[in-house]
Amino acid sequence: MPNALIYATTVLIWGSTWYVITLQIGAVPLEMSVAYRFALAALVLLAYAALRGRRLGFGGRAHLRMAVQGLLNFGCTYTLVYLSAQYLTSGLIAVANSNVVFLNILFGALWFGQALKARVALGAAVGFGGMALIFAPDIARVDLSGDTVLGLALALGSTVTTSLGNLIAGSNQRAGIPVLQGTGFAMAYGAAVVFVVALAQGHGPAIEWTARYLGSLAYLALFGSVIAFAGYCTLLGRIGADRAAYSMVLFPVVALAISTVLEDYAWTVEALAGVALVLLGNLLVIARLRRRKAVAAQGARRVADCRPLPRGEG
Repeated sequence: MPNALIYATTVLIWGSTWYVITLQIGAVPLEMSVAYRFALAALVLLAYAALRGRRLGFGGRAHLRMAVQGLLNFGCTYTLVYLSAQYLTSGLIAVANSNVVFLNILFGALWFGQALKARVALGAAVGFGGMALIFAPDIARVDLSGDTVLGLALALGSTVTTSLGNLIAGSNQRAGIPVLQGTGFAMAYGAAVVFVVALAQGHGPAIEWTARYLGSLAYLALFGSVIAFAGYCTLLGRIGADRAAYSMVLFPVVALAISTVLEDYAWTVEALAGVALVLLGNLLVIARLRRRKAVAAQGARRVADCRPLPRGEG
């Protein structure tokens, strides 16, 4: 498939999953829905890895790493996302989640000691300012018990766990854990933890035998968690992480368009300005990352061009 088609497919799928999550809200406890989704996705990914002859045997330390990634990226993150869907429209949840770009850099600075550049700080400030503008009417009421404020807190909490999970995932890759198998096992661990938590809360393994529930579950597991993941990983290999990261800017646009049509999201001047600022903040940060990568690549070429002089010269 051409890169443009893979890119468009990935963005459209990820942008649509935020609305499809709202179709999971019903008789089945949300924690169980999260567990079902990632158990199914893990089964597909690991089965594919086995069919491709990829190794599935890893040591205890590697499994611990994958378990931590799964707990953060899939267990905590999506439990919070599903809970926030009870209070916010899907488009606003997607906008809140796009702040993960800023948090990745912030936590990277705290964890790995990476310097925060002025442009990155500006992008983060612009993005969070946009978030404040979008939710300004609810913040102004100072009603901390309000549904919108609770939904925003849950959505931002999921963004934090996503970013922390991303750091663990990057660390796992540097430790030699393959992306495909590592993600499959992480999903399995995340699903297992959420399932146990749901049982501890008194929720049985219920299922809703309706086309709405089963169809949305299949879409989220297969398209949102497997096909979009495969597309994104393909883009990483073909066009690099810097260009692929622009999907973080585009999927909230898709999610907001769907929310406007299907959830009757009412736009205001503040909301329009806030969304524009969030997208601008993302663009500022990603542009900085691309520039940093280009400078690093140029430096590497210069080092490679330095050849030792023959003995006796210089």
